Parts: sequence; structure tokens; C-alpha cells
Amino acid sequence: MPVHQWFRAPRHVMALFLGITLALAGAQGWLSWRILEQDRDLETRRIQERHAQAEDLIRAALSRNLSQAEEQLSGLLAGAAPEPPAQDALLVMLRPENIEAFPGHRLVYYPVLAGLPEPPPSLFAMGEDLEFQRRDFARAGAVFREQARSEDPAIRAGALVRLGRNLRKAGQPTSALAAYEELARLGSAPVFGWPAELVARQQRCRLLGDLKRLPELARETATLERDLDSGRWRLTQPAYFFYAQQHTAPAEVLALAAGVESVWEEWQRIRRREANPAGRRTLWVHDRSVLLLWRSTPERLAALVAGPRYVEQQWVSPFEPLLGRQGVRIAALADAEGHAVLGPWQVPKAPQPGLPWAFQVTSSDPGADFAQLLARRRLLLAGMALMATLVLAGSYFIARAVTRELEVARLQSDFVAAVSHEFRSPLTSLRQLTELLARGRVSSDQRREQYYGVLERETGRLHRLVESLLDFGRMEAGKRQYRFEVLDAAELLRALVAEFQEELAGRGYRIELTVNGSGHLVRADQEALSRAIWNLLDNAVKYSPECQTVWVEVDRAGQKLSIRVRDRGVGIPAAEHKEIFKKFVRGATSEVATVKGTGIGLAMVDHIVRAHGGEVRLESQPGAGSTFTVLLPVWGML
Repeated sequence: MPVHQWFRAPRHVMALFLGITLALAGAQGWLSWRILEQDRDLETRRIQERHAQAEDLIRAALSRNLSQAEEQLSGLLAGAAPEPPAQDALLVMLRPENIEAFPGHRLVYYPVLAGLPEPPPSLFAMGEDLEFQRRDFARAGAVFREQARSEDPAIRAGALVRLGRNLRKAGQPTSALAAYEELARLGSAPVFGWPAELVARQQRCRLLGDLKRLPELARETATLERDLDSGRWRLTQPAYFFYAQQHTAPAEVLALAAGVESVWEEWQRIRRREANPAGRRTLWVHDRSVLLLWRSTPERLAALVAGPRYVEQQWVSPFEPLLGRQGVRIAALADAEGHAVLGPWQVPKAPQPGLPWAFQVTSSDPGADFAQLLARRRLLLAGMALMATLVLAGSYFIARAVTRELEVARLQSDFVAAVSHEFRSPLTSLRQLTELLARGRVSSDQRREQYYGVLERETGRLHRLVESLLDFGRMEAGKRQYRFEVLDAAELLRALVAEFQEELAGRGYRIELTVNGSGHLVRADQEALSRAIWNLLDNAVKYSPECQTVWVEVDRAGQKLSIRVRDRGVGIPAAEHKEIFKKFVRGATSEVATVKGTGIGLAMVDHIVRAHGGEVRLESQPGAGSTFTVLLPVWGML
């Protein structure tokens, strides 16, 4: 049976059939969905139970590892030999007089350092007086050179650093480098509170930079940075960052140093009886989570400072095979503040009881957990998707058709209203003037001549409007016949601009025509092309309330003739550049500027230009005006 016969009267039978069919399909789909949801809930509960068992296992393993680490700290307090931990961690022993780190090379700076005795500044007063007061660098250097022969390393270090400084000022860089090299051999002897070797090497780098000895500078700088990051010297935080200001140590190294600093502050609170002598917590610093474990006595404190790599390799990785056999893995581990320690996810959970972390487990292979469920779900979803696609597609095309019809109806309604307004204006003028002339109310011949002129212009305007509507109807029906002939476009535009200027008499608008070059012959229908350019001029005037000048330019652009109509009016938004060439479509600026029109002017321009083998281009910005360019083939280039 043909489909169109299904909807013969009575139509309500088919509608009832379709309604019942859709209701049954909906009920079947809902029941299928509920069955699969229950199946999924059962599977989810089974997986959750397995995850809960894995979480208990992980919690017990981590608690055991933490307890073992704390027992090791208690052993250190009792005098046991320290066993340096694996990478990304260190053990710290704090005493009131000093701080020890194991291994020491991982700690790049210390919270505090006991000051080493240095010779009194008065010892170097004579040389510094010659240097700073008398500017006698040679004699000052001689004084410091003599003091550099002292048996006391601290005096030698103080004299050598001053000797190198004076040699630089005296213009003896090679001798200054030798003095700094001798200073570096004094190792950790104090100079201004810092190790002599570090001061010497930093001064050598500065001097090599001044001398432009770049290869040597690069080697010295690289070695200095490497030694700084290896904990070669015991430095405070300000000293470390002062000497490493052109270099940034790895984040894990700085995080461990910041962790030791936090442990030192914790011990100060413990000594003031403001904190517990034992504890565990995490610290977020340098975008890394650092674990802090400590045990203390009144005399000292032992602590483990561990980064995320240590936690992963020493405490998490060992039991991953066991978790894998249970089909789960740790998805994320986060500290108490929610910062990720392991894994890319933030864990929206509170820390586990007795642990400084929260963790989350997930299935090792989520696909295997739901394989059968997904197969059933895919089958059902495929059927539902097919049904939904059909319904949506049908609804889409119906809505599209209805919307299009409503839009056409609205545009036609706007067109009728616009045409009515366009007819009303000239007709009102014609009627008023005709009544005045018919009833003899015009007293002078001059006024009568003026009225006849107005009647002529309004009649011409009405005639053009009617012809435009008729022509557009013929264009839409494909019945418009064009009479092509060879024309001089420049002469055509001169006549057209003059006629249009006369039409604008009294309104203050001015049309400026510019003809560039020669060879402006085109094969065109004079009437149609004139109407297209007239429409562009008319639009330029309508949409230019402020600037009352319109520019028309004719030019040769290769094998094309370019006719540009430019104004400085309200402009056209970029989103409407294509839409306004459709019939009955008028831009948003027409509503803002309350400009009346039929909505077929630009559509007619586009139709006429394309019939002549050309194209219309638009350049416009809101508030900056518009430029319409008509490109036509030059005669002889066709």
C-alpha cells in the first residue's frame, strides 16, 4: 500500500496506532533499561567489595611501612648506625649544636648552622684602609699577601679574598685568579661566614665573565652548580639561593631541603613543649608532597623526609603485584590537603585513619569487569539509538520545514509591509499635489512648475519601484530576458550618477565619481546594470545618515572591470555579509537606523551581476561604512 494512503481519513486511527506503538516501544525500552541498570548495580557492588578489600590491604601495608620507618628513627635515637634511604629521601638527626643528614649530599642547605670563628676585622684594617681610603691597591695587595702566609687557615682565607679583590682593582686579573685558586684550596675555612672554596669559585666565575673567557666560565659554572646541588658545602637557605641565583636545583632536591627546614621548626615547638615529640604529616612544597616522620628526645630528634618517588618505589610498588592479582591498582594517592602524591587525579576523600594520605583504587582492567554487561548494553543501546535517531531525524526535518515556512511567511509579511510603505510615500505626495493642482490652489506659475517637478520625480520613483518588483519576479521565475550590448561603463556611470544626484536634490547628499584609466567597455544590459548600480547608490544614501558623501570609483582590475560604491554609513556586521544578498532579508542595522526597504535590492543586484558573468564583493565593518564592489568581465576578455 502506498504510504500516502495511510493518512487518509479517518486519520485518528493511524494516530492511535502510532501512539500505541510508541507507548509499547517506550515501555519495552524502559523495562530493558531497568534490567540492565539492576545488572550493573550488582556488578558495581561486587567491584566495590573487591576495592574495599584492596583498600584494607593497602592501608595495612602502608601502616606497616610507616611503623617500620618510625622504629628505625627510634633506633637512631638509641644510637644505632643510620642506613641512608633510597633516592628522594634522607634521614636527619637534629641536635641543638648541629644537624646531620644521611646521605649528606642530598641536603643542599640547612635550617641553621653553627658559626665558625673568624679573625677580627681589625686584623685587616691596615690593608682595607689602603684599599678604600687611599685607593692604593698595590700596597694594600702587599699587606694582604703578607697576611696570606699565616698558619691560621681563617686568617689566610680572609687575606686571600681581599688580595684577589685588590688585584682585580689593580688590573691584574691573572694574579687575581691565582689568588682565588689558592683560596679555594682552603676548603671550608670561613670567609664572611661562608666556605672559602665556595667564595673563591664564585669570584673566579665573575672574573672569567669580565675577561670574556667564556669556555672556562661555562666549565667553572657547571662544576659550581653541580657541587651546589650535591650538598658539597653546608649552607643556610639564604646562602644557597644567593650562590644559586642563576641556577635552579631540581624540585625534588629543594623539596627535601624545605622538609628538613619544616622538621627543624617542628623541633623548636617540641622543645618549647608546644608539639608532640613524635608525629607524621605531609608538606606541600615546590609542587611536591613531602612526607615527614619524626621521633624525639629532649636532646635530639630523628626524622625521615621522603618525597613521592621514595613513597612509590619503597612502599607502593612492592605490593602492586599482589593488587594486580586481585584485579585492582592504586589510581591516586593524595596528601591531607588533596595534593596528588601519585597519579594525576585529585582524591576527594579524607585521609585514611592512621595515615597521612588518602588513596583511591580502581580496576586494573575496567573493561574486563563489565565485558558481558557492556555487550548487552551495547545491543540495547544500539536499538534505542536507532529509534532515537529516527525520531530525532523526523522531528528535525519537520521542525526545519515548519521553521522555514514560518520564516518565509514572516519575510513575506515584512516584504508586503515594506512595499506598502514604499508605495505609500510617493502616492501620498502624488495625491496631495494632484489635489492642489486640480482645485486650483496653486497661486503662482513658479510654484506650479515646482509641483510638476515633484510629481515627475515621485512618478518616476513609483515607476522604478513597480519595475523593480516586476523585474525581480521575472528574475525569480527565470523569465528575465537581458539585451546585452557593448557599453562604456564610465559613460553609463556618469549619466547614472548625474540622474541620481538630481534625484537627491535638496537632501544634501553628494556623489563623487572617479574614473581611473581607460578601457571600460563591457557587454551588458544597460537597463539592468543601471538598476543594480542605482540600488547600490540608494542603499549607500539610506544607510549614511551622518556622512552625506558617497564615492563611486571605476577601475580596470586585470581582465575585470571594478565598480566600487563606498559610503561611511552604519556598516554591516560580518555575520550578515552573505545573508543580505538573499531575498527579503534586511540587516539588523536597518532596524536600528529605522531605514525602510523591500529587502530585494541587494538580491536583485546579485542576480543581475551574476547574469553578466560577474560577482559582487562586500567589505564592511559596523560604524566604518561599506564598500560594494561589482566585478564584470571586460569586453574583449570574455
